[in-house]
Amino acid sequence: MASDDRQITAVAPDGSLYPIDKMEAHRIGALHLAISAFIFAPNAQGDDELLIQRRAPGKYHCGGLWANSCCSHPDWGETVADAAHRRLSEEMGQRTELTQTAVIDYRAEVGQGLIENERVHIFIGRLPSQKVKLAPDPMEVSETRWDSVENLMQDAADHPENYAPWFRIYLSRWNELELSTKAATA
Repeated sequence: MASDDRQITAVAPDGSLYPIDKMEAHRIGALHLAISAFIFAPNAQGDDELLIQRRAPGKYHCGGLWANSCCSHPDWGETVADAAHRRLSEEMGQRTELTQTAVIDYRAEVGQGLIENERVHIFIGRLPSQKVKLAPDPMEVSETRWDSVENLMQDAADHPENYAPWFRIYLSRWNELELSTKAATA
């Protein structure tokens, strides 16, 4: 099934879950489940940095923009944890232990008349070193880099046009993600 033809998990006003076509969810702005993974590793000085990705230019929205390590939607019937592991492997060619830290809701227009209205399950993971070989899928990711959260916050404030709307939201709501204290122990 093509990634744009997937059934994902929407959230009804009463909290019940139901399947919805991924593109339809984004066209009508239906609240739906999502996952976002934040992968950290120490740099040469031993300071943790966050792995970020530049979305491939051909993505259905926000192509060419920087985003967190991995973000996606669970397929209908798939757990958020399974989706986070699956998508990290598919997008970055990497497997690591992931720990869920928080759940946040946000709504953002992402261009081309599409809306992300998401209940995002936040996951944190660690790699032993930034020298771990990544194998990003070029259909998903055009570039990766490691950077400090502080640098990313400043650059996103100075150049918001370079960052996906949800990543800017995550950076502005960083404490809600509950990643700072978990980065050292995840």
